[in-house]
Amino acid sequence: MEFLVEFDVRVPDGAPETEFEERVRAEASAAAKLANDGYLVRLWKPPVAPGETKALGLFRADSEAELDGLLGGLPLADWIDVNVTPLEPHPNDPTSGSR
Repeated sequence: MEFLVEFDVRVPDGAPETEFEERVRAEASAAAKLANDGYLVRLWKPPVAPGETKALGLFRADSEAELDGLLGGLPLADWIDVNVTPLEPHPNDPTSGSR
């Protein structure tokens, strides 16, 4: 199954900058592992207002429960609001090969 995942990072007030930087580095490593393992297909950075950090990701997992487990293990998980949209193939998808 494929899922569109929207991430909205909300760093708690008073969080030390060093902790934020460490988590961001760890998040990059975790994203690379998810990509290598075939779970993270694409990742985008949408336009945001100053001071906001958001991302959109296309993920593949066997179920939403499996995806939830993967996302819950991210280093920034407790600082991220996540919105998951399960995706189904569309009959007019140009990559589907049906005409």
